[in-house]
Parts: sequence; structure tokens; C-alpha cells
Amino acid sequence: MKEIRIGLLGLGTIGLGAARILLEQQALMARRLGRRLRLVTAADRNLNREFDLDMSGVRLVDDAQAVVTADDVDIVIELIGGYEPARSFVATALERGKHVVTANKALIAKHGDELFALAERKGVALAFEAAVGGGIPCMKALREGLAANAVESIYGILNGTCNYILTRMENEGAAFDDVLRDAQQLGYAEADPTFDIEGIDTAHKLSILAAMAFGSEIHFDEVFTEGISRITPDDIRSAYELGYRIKLLGIAKPHGEQVEMRVHPTLVPLHSQLAQVSDSYNAVQISGDFVEHTMYFGRGAGERPTASAVIADVMDIARVLPDGVAHLAPPMGFVAAERRNMPTMPVVDAECEYYLRFMVQDRSGVLAAILSILADHRISIEAVIQKERHATEAVPVVMMTHSTSEGNLQSAIARIVALDCVQRDVLILRKEETH
Repeated sequence: MKEIRIGLLGLGTIGLGAARILLEQQALMARRLGRRLRLVTAADRNLNREFDLDMSGVRLVDDAQAVVTADDVDIVIELIGGYEPARSFVATALERGKHVVTANKALIAKHGDELFALAERKGVALAFEAAVGGGIPCMKALREGLAANAVESIYGILNGTCNYILTRMENEGAAFDDVLRDAQQLGYAEADPTFDIEGIDTAHKLSILAAMAFGSEIHFDEVFTEGISRITPDDIRSAYELGYRIKLLGIAKPHGEQVEMRVHPTLVPLHSQLAQVSDSYNAVQISGDFVEHTMYFGRGAGERPTASAVIADVMDIARVLPDGVAHLAPPMGFVAAERRNMPTMPVVDAECEYYLRFMVQDRSGVLAAILSILADHRISIEAVIQKERHATEAVPVVMMTHSTSEGNLQSAIARIVALDCVQRDVLILRKEETH
């Protein structure tokens, strides 16, 4: 039985999960592979701690470079995270003819195309299933299971922290700041939660999915991105009253030679599958021209689900060794020569129905003035909610519009906030008819 030798970078939460599988599931994996996976060496900056795992047979080092250059390593697992030094370590491993598995969505979103090209030149694999959706095999499904389909749309709840916060806000009527504080104490959110709550983490993942779906290069910097920090319990109640639930969605759709990519809080119908995804769970809905609508659901983060996806990638590579990675599907689902630099559709051209929340002075003629401006821009109204009355303070007015372009709506909003009776902090949420 051939032995495949593994080197691991990072013994944090996911790294320890990957090490645990490699050490404790050897017999099961050998039965599936017909060969043995052995964790030879692992690197971490802090080795003076208890690992709650028997690592006696593993060479532990505090220098990641020693792992990526080791002669007795066939596959490197990168679980450091971030852009650098992760990119440099991955590049070094590929240059030295080692296969690489990573869960680093930021690295793939920012430097993936460069690293894929390097891996192809060296005839090695760069695998990254765990970078999107944790333990959900959504990219494997997109790359392989749906390979015969032209993808028509992707809708993803791709950040468990945001989904947890929105679920708690709905169930308890709690304010955003209070739930975020709890999420940090429970370990769902980082001390600096910006990447999660402002949609950046979701944009990393969406840019990878979109490039894989449409055969494009990865354009993370061009994803239109808004977070959930301005959502209030009142918005959640108003959306529910109108028949919707608010979710932070990543949305990708093809438009001829352009790709639409948006991340923002979104109203989804209460009857839709995505509306049922609660707590810290993730879900990805992919629609294709032949398969129609498919859904992938599960834990999008955490030690065990993410480590499971990491080791699944290791096993995929191990199956084709030593014959070579030509037997694997291309990492982005299209052969390299057929991937194109497809432009990102300007967000002003996107068409949606909208939820608008204005803060206005409670006096006669205000609603009529707003509706008049919307009518000038041919934006029709589906519903209006105005409940609070207060003679001296601003009160909320909520409207649902019919479909219009983002650019047209923004032009109308610019005129509306110029009215002396309307505050400038208009909340704009977009609605999607997911299945």
C-alpha cells in the first residue's frame, strides 16, 4: 500500500480538526483509498500548549518554510489564513512540486488565478473545497456534478455569523449590537467582526463561486458589497409582515458576456428554502438550465465540518497519485485556456424590487412628495407601512417597490433625501425571488 505523506501549516481550530482526522481515521481512509495517508509534520507558531491530541508521531516545527520545503512531504495543507505569508508558502510548495490543499477563501479570491497558473505549470493540484461553505460540497457539485449545465444563478447564505445574528434578531427582537456582542462571546464572531458583518467574507466566497460557474477569472474587488449593521428589529418585523425574511445573500448571475455579483441584505420570500436556513448554517442554491434548482445545506464553518472538506480534497488528490492531476477536474471547473476575463456588470444596471425605509418628519404632504418623485422615475409602489406617529421626532416610512434598475432608484433617492422633511440615512434593501 503506497503511503501519501502530509505536511500541515497551522494548528488552530481547523488545523487540529484536520490533524485529528488524519490521525484517528487512518483505517477508514485507507479502506477507501487503498493507500495510507500519514501526517508527517506540522507547523505552528505556538507549540507550547496542549493539543488534546496525540501528536507523538508527528514532527512539530515552528517554521512553516520547513514544511513546504521538506523532502518527505507530498501534500501540503495550508490553514494559516489571510493573504500573507500564506500566499508565499503555497507558492513555494507548488514550485517544489507539492500538491496543496487550502481552506483560505481570502487567498483564493485574491491570488487564486496566479496560484492556479503556477500549479498547472508544475503539474500539481491546488484544491480548496473548504474555502466556501465549510463542510458543504457546493464547489464539488458545481465543478463536477453540474458540469453539463449552463449555470443560471447562484444564491448563497455564505456567512454563519451574519445568519446567526439575523436569526437571533428575528426570534428575540434584539438589537444588532447586542446580538453581535453575544456572538463574539460565543465565538461565532471575531473580536474585529468587520469581514463578517460588512459582507467581505461573503464577497470572497461569491467571487470564487461565480468564477467557477461562468468560466471567468476571479474578480473579488468588483463584487458590490453591503453588510447587515444597519438592519434593525423593526426592519425584520416589517419585512416579515410583507411576507419576507432578511438574509445576507451572495448573488451571481450571467448577463451575456458580463457577470452580475452582489452581496447585501436581501428580502427572500418566507416560503423559499433559503428563508428556512437559520442560526449559523449556510446554504447555496445553484440553478442550471438542465438540472433546474439544486440546494446545498449544512454547517459552513467550525472545526469538524471544515476539516472534513479539507481531508476530502487530500483524498481526491491521493487517489490519482502517482499518475498525476490530469485525472482531476480543473480546479475552477473549466480548462485554463477556456477561462475568460468576463467583466463584472455595473451594479447600476442591476434590476430588483426594493424595500425602502425613510425617516421623515410626521407632517402632511411628506408621503405625497416622496411618491411624486418615485413616480417621476417610473417607480411604482407595491406596499407602504407607516405606523408610528410623533409630532417632533422623525418616524419611519417603509415602502416596497416594483422592479426598477439600481441606477434609476439611486437617482430618485438622491432627490428624495434633498427634501427638508426626509433624513439622509435611507435604508435600501433588495428583494430576490429565490426558490
